[in-house]
This record gives sequence, C-alpha cells and structure tokens, in this order.
Amino acid sequence: MPLIDAHCHASPLWFEPVESLLFQMDRNGVERAALTQVLGQFDNSYQQECVERFAGRLASVGAVDPADPAAPEQVREWAEQGMVGLRLRPEARSPGGDPLAVWRAAADCGLAISCGGASANLLDDAFSALVGEFPSMPFVIEHLGGWTRPDCNREQQTWEGILSLSRHPNVLLKIPALGQLVSRQVGKPLPKAPPVLDPAGGAILMEALEAFGAARLMWGSDFPVVSSREGYANALSWTRDLFAGRSEDDIAAIFGGTAERIFFSRP
Repeated sequence: MPLIDAHCHASPLWFEPVESLLFQMDRNGVERAALTQVLGQFDNSYQQECVERFAGRLASVGAVDPADPAAPEQVREWAEQGMVGLRLRPEARSPGGDPLAVWRAAADCGLAISCGGASANLLDDAFSALVGEFPSMPFVIEHLGGWTRPDCNREQQTWEGILSLSRHPNVLLKIPALGQLVSRQVGKPLPKAPPVLDPAGGAILMEALEAFGAARLMWGSDFPVVSSREGYANALSWTRDLFAGRSEDDIAAIFGGTAERIFFSRP
C-alpha cells in the first residue's frame, strides 16, 4: 500500500510551491498527497495544474466561497476539471432559499468533504444533522476534530464529543503529526526520538483508532507548517512509530489506504 499524505498545502502565493512538497515526499517515500486549499483562497487553478503536471501523485481538495451565490456552480466546474474534494467549514451555508446548496453540489459531484474548524462547531447538533443529510458523502474531519487548534479547550468532554462523531459511518478523521500534539519545550535539548506521550498527547490517537477504526483514519503532515516544528521526516516517522504495534492492515490504512480510497479512487 502506498504512503499517502492526506493533508498538505502548496501555493505560489503563500507557504511553498509544490516542488518543495514533492522534495519531502520523495525523500521520505511518500508516493501521493492530497493538496488541501489554503483557507480563504478560492482559486484552485494552481492545485489543478499540479495534479496535471504530476499525474497520479496528487489530488486536489479545493475550496469555494459558500457565501457566493455562484458557489454551487463553481463546485461543479472545479469537479469537472478534476477536483476530488471540497474544503468547507461545518457552519458553511449558502445564501438564498437553500442553505445547503453548496453541500448538495458537492454531493452531486461525488466529492469528499475536508471539514475543519473549531471543535464546538463540529460538535454542534447542526453538524450532525448535516452529516445525516448526506449519508453517502465522506466528511473528513481535519486536525483531529479541532483538538490541535489553539481555541480548543482540551477538556475531556470535548474529546469524548469528537470520538462520538464516529457514530456517523460517513465521518472520517485526519491524524495530525505528533508535533501538533506534543510541543517542544523551549530551552530544552531537541528530542532525538518521539517525545514522551501522555494521555493529553499522542496516546489519544489510540483512542481515535479504537473509536473510528483504521479504515476511517488518515495521516496528514500539514506541510509546510510542519517544517517549523518537527519537520516532515519526523512528522511521518514518529507518528508511524506510535502505531508500530498495530496490525499491518491498520498501519496500511492509516498511512495510505484510507486516503487512497477517499481521494484517489473516487468514481
């Protein structure tokens, strides 16, 4: 099973161009990646260009402005050009008579949703209703359900709520790099091995595995942001080490199989 990075960014305007990503992928044996549009950007032409230039290696998870009345048609146009996923906030709604118009367009085009934002919005009853409205559309929750965001309260009740999203069979979870879960202690020597993981750190990934199952988990580096933390190589190897005791099937799914099914094997 190929190694696949399910959440990374490339842009000529911000972060890094795709060549920087491909360098890290090649250096670390990562065969494919899902390019995830930078938040607030709605021109997906560069990502589509990258998909075409490096055929078979990249998939485009684009974005549109849901407040734009033309957004549903834009979704269809980008999908016709090869976009396989759409990045939307859980609270995104369309103007006019159908607040779910942009979501319906994504479902009609057979797209997967990459859904990120505050844990509170993901745990709102409105999001569960939304997921239930489109039972055949995959909802891939970013950054461990918002757990790694600075606005997350990191309370046990919040974590239990994130795990409870597994009750929806069409909800999947992106596994972040360990650097998002265990911060480096400033002024201390740099670690030569994965940092010690406590229940508030990487150990929660095992709880995520138990709740969702490997077939609904996928690893993402968050490149190039990861480069300012532990770096791409450690983001991959340390996280793989954490799951080293699991079955080969579980590891293959988390680090490639799930992302391949959702982003590279769409009809």
